[in-house]
Amino acid sequence: MKPLSLLIEILIILGVTIKTIKAEEHNKRQKERNVTTQVSVNEIKQYLSHILEQRTSSNVINKRENLLEKKKNQRKIRIKGIQNKDILKRSKNHLQKQAEKNFTDEGDQLFKMGIKVLQQSKSQKQKEEAYLLFAKAADMGNLKAMEKMADALLFGNFGVQNITAAIQLYESLAKEGSCKAQNALGFLSSYGIGMEYDQAKALIYYTFGSAGGNMMSQMILGYRYLSGINVLQNCEVALSYYKKVADYIADTFEKSEGVPVEKKALHYFLKAAKAGSANAMAFIGKMYLEGNAAMPQNNATAFKYFSMAASKGNAIGLHGLGLLYFYGKGVPVNYVEALKYFQKAAEKGWPDAQFQLGFMYYSGSGIWKDYKLAFKYFYLASQSGQPLAIYYLAKMYATGTGVVRSCRTAVELYKGVCELGHWAEKFLTAYFAYKDGDIDSSLVQYALLAEMGYEVAQSNSAFILESKKANILEKEKMYPMALLLWNRAAIQGNVFARVKIGDYYYYGYGTKKDYQTAATHYSIAANKYHNAQAMFNLAYMYEHGLGITKDIHLARRLYDMAAQMSPDAHIPVLFAIMKLETTHLLRDILFFNQFTTRWNWLKLDNTIGPHWDLFVIGLIVPGLILLLRNHHG
Repeated sequence: MKPLSLLIEILIILGVTIKTIKAEEHNKRQKERNVTTQVSVNEIKQYLSHILEQRTSSNVINKRENLLEKKKNQRKIRIKGIQNKDILKRSKNHLQKQAEKNFTDEGDQLFKMGIKVLQQSKSQKQKEEAYLLFAKAADMGNLKAMEKMADALLFGNFGVQNITAAIQLYESLAKEGSCKAQNALGFLSSYGIGMEYDQAKALIYYTFGSAGGNMMSQMILGYRYLSGINVLQNCEVALSYYKKVADYIADTFEKSEGVPVEKKALHYFLKAAKAGSANAMAFIGKMYLEGNAAMPQNNATAFKYFSMAASKGNAIGLHGLGLLYFYGKGVPVNYVEALKYFQKAAEKGWPDAQFQLGFMYYSGSGIWKDYKLAFKYFYLASQSGQPLAIYYLAKMYATGTGVVRSCRTAVELYKGVCELGHWAEKFLTAYFAYKDGDIDSSLVQYALLAEMGYEVAQSNSAFILESKKANILEKEKMYPMALLLWNRAAIQGNVFARVKIGDYYYYGYGTKKDYQTAATHYSIAANKYHNAQAMFNLAYMYEHGLGITKDIHLARRLYDMAAQMSPDAHIPVLFAIMKLETTHLLRDILFFNQFTTRWNWLKLDNTIGPHWDLFVIGLIVPGLILLLRNHHG
């Protein structure tokens, strides 16, 4: 048995509880929960001993209190009853408050230690140590630690996935007002994972989660109101939700201290700078400007390296000098100089400098406000994906500043900013989980991102579901859920998803067969996105009159277009056109009048089957191969 499984079994058997101490219920409130983390047997014993010790010490305190109460009743000393009661009451309250404070403080300390270990972890073992600390803190009633453990159980972090245990823990946390737990329960209800599939209930959970400040819930509600998913489509409501999250993301970017750089990396940058690399000089300047573990913040040194890079015409160096003058770091604030350097860097295409120029014109920092120029530079920077430029463009569209107000455009831009949040890291963990064969863990992570409106996650979740390799949903629910996700991805412009929807309706996967609807989706993919597969499928439907009026000429044209759009379609198109031409040649030769044509056509359908044309092409292809062989011989 694995140590992880052993831990879970021991915790269940011993009934390890999550204790939330309150004034008069210190030892009475218990909550069942699973703790998922891989630790050694000795660590488990120490952990359990620690819990038992806590219980024992609590019992000792209770016994002492009872003994004091007994002795008080036995004594015949004439002391005023009111004074005696006050003393005992104060003593009892003091003991309870002290015990509660010590217990809470220890839980907080363990949680903070766990976070520190997790942030600095570079190996699996260190991460496991962090989760052991979270488990101990959770047992002491630390809500944040409980949330960490519930997430670990749901996503299968560092151990076996246990969705049932995760739900139990989330439900207890939700009662305590945890907005993170509300969001998780909403997500599980929306897919029917471990819970009843209930979109109305999911919406309630998300609303409570959002009201508590959970940004995932706010993003999910923003996406739902944008797309009209189980709510009336309302752009303005979507805008309000997305703006809250985007404001937070933009604030983190503005306060960003950059990526931590190790001393080893600095060594190589210094070496490259010594060899004359302008980029290396600029990056060293950036490191000294921001300050990190490898070096202390030093404006003078930053100025030196930025100047060296700028003298070589380096855009990053020019931008760096602009920042120093703009914020007055190591030099007096000088907007004229800042503007000059930003313009030079912007002309070289550096997006951060383009953003800074836009911001100067937007805010009127040292120059006259000019919203048209602000929009111009924000737009240029946004084309390179500069997040703050996208954020300010969204702001301008949302308020109609310098542009015609457009709620839809503002929402789309805010959505792009929101999708840069730290939760996007789940893409990486979901990918590695899938690669390692942990399909259920991968699906849960992709599904959560899909619920938040990530188009790629919607496609990935649908792909996993249609493979039927996951075990967290019933098999009969997988195709319908995959169809729903393909549809959401298609609405966001994913052409592959659009073709998939056509396939689902054509073959009747997760829905009834509907050739007409299939043809509609293939038409969208073919006409709007020029997708070769959609053109081929649509051509076949026109050839056979499936869901649409039979049109041989249009079928031939679509086959040709498919071959032009994709080299991979050449061979399938060749065979399709050969079949098409052969069947019509047979028709021209064998069926010389309308009556005979119909009679013989029906006879072939009854004798060989409705797909007799495929049988004919199957005979023709070997014949062609034989002819080619003889020709080369």
